[in-house]
Amino acid sequence: MSHFTFKAKKTSGEIYKGEKDVKDRYELYKILKESGDEVIDVKEKSGKGFSIRNISISLPFIHSIKTQEKINFARNLGSMITAGLAMSRALNVMERQTKNKELKKVLTSLQKDISEGKTLSQAMASYKNIFSSLFISMVSAGEQSGSLSESLRIVGMQMDKSYALQRRVRGAMMYPSIIMLAMAIVATLMLTYIVPTLMKTFTELNVNLPASTRFILFISTMFRDHGLLVLSALCVIVGGFIMISKTVKGRSVIDFAILKIPIIGNIVKEVNSARTARTLSSLLNSGVDVVESVRITADVIQNVHYKAVLEKAGAAIQKGDPISKIFTENEKLYPLFLGEMMNVGEETGKIGEMLLAVAVFYEDDVDQKTKDMSTVIEPFLMVFIGAAVGFFAVAMISPMYSLVNVI
Repeated sequence: MSHFTFKAKKTSGEIYKGEKDVKDRYELYKILKESGDEVIDVKEKSGKGFSIRNISISLPFIHSIKTQEKINFARNLGSMITAGLAMSRALNVMERQTKNKELKKVLTSLQKDISEGKTLSQAMASYKNIFSSLFISMVSAGEQSGSLSESLRIVGMQMDKSYALQRRVRGAMMYPSIIMLAMAIVATLMLTYIVPTLMKTFTELNVNLPASTRFILFISTMFRDHGLLVLSALCVIVGGFIMISKTVKGRSVIDFAILKIPIIGNIVKEVNSARTARTLSSLLNSGVDVVESVRITADVIQNVHYKAVLEKAGAAIQKGDPISKIFTENEKLYPLFLGEMMNVGEETGKIGEMLLAVAVFYEDDVDQKTKDMSTVIEPFLMVFIGAAVGFFAVAMISPMYSLVNVI
């Protein structure tokens, strides 16, 4: 038995605090809901004893388990449980089917823990670097409510939608990235091999070089004679950027700048809105309390400014404020539509359904925008490429006029 403190709201709207000794937090959720009360927050008073459940095992093989394999794990396990297979047998079947050696080790460990009397969520808690807090919480909620297969289906769908959204955004950025990389390679080859030959001719004939040509010559000389220094400088710049991005202030500045990029910024806002809505919907529909749902959602979101809004929402909920209040007050990050739909959901008691509808809306919108992105970005790329080629052409052609006069 564990000792929990909780905050709940009665049907009359009165908020009260209490303490209770129960097996786990999900049993407490069940007791409070059966009495008609709404759970606001639950905290476990941790003891001084050693607890294996609080340990996060970090092993070198965990990073090679792909997101798609985790999605398949949730879906297949849910399907086999629905078909009537015992948990240990279902895990054994998946362990024999998978070709990923690292995943085999994890599945073997899960089987061992379950055979020793642990629940699936308790076994998964030893691998927090593989299974997210969202995954573990939803599995635990499903175990307590007797609907584990449904919870696994929901978490599989949640992860699949989130992963698909991520892939669409990356796919949209692939075209401009390839173009910019190709330009960089061509420019480097020209500055290293072609420009020096032309410059040697101009110098031997004592041609007066314009400023643009002298600039190209300077860059070419740096690449040819000081290539190692240029490469070192680039490594230092990239390393410095990475180090700055890992600091709180640096991450905040970078995330803010991304939100201000034309076209990209709007897509990032809608991606974060969709991810927030879908994650909250999945957790609330699985029976996780509101505060815990908001905390887990904050872990899922990457942008620090959105994390801050969710942290404020968690604090506001504990004070008795509706969850929609914080979102409507931060419409520069979250669209007003999201806050209003949450408000309607709170009034009707169907906030999970409302959030799911919002998630589907923004996911479809992002899907369409990412499909159109290459069409929108292409003119800007053409202008940039044209300007770069034009500058280089003028820099190379201008000295030729002086060369004609010399001849």
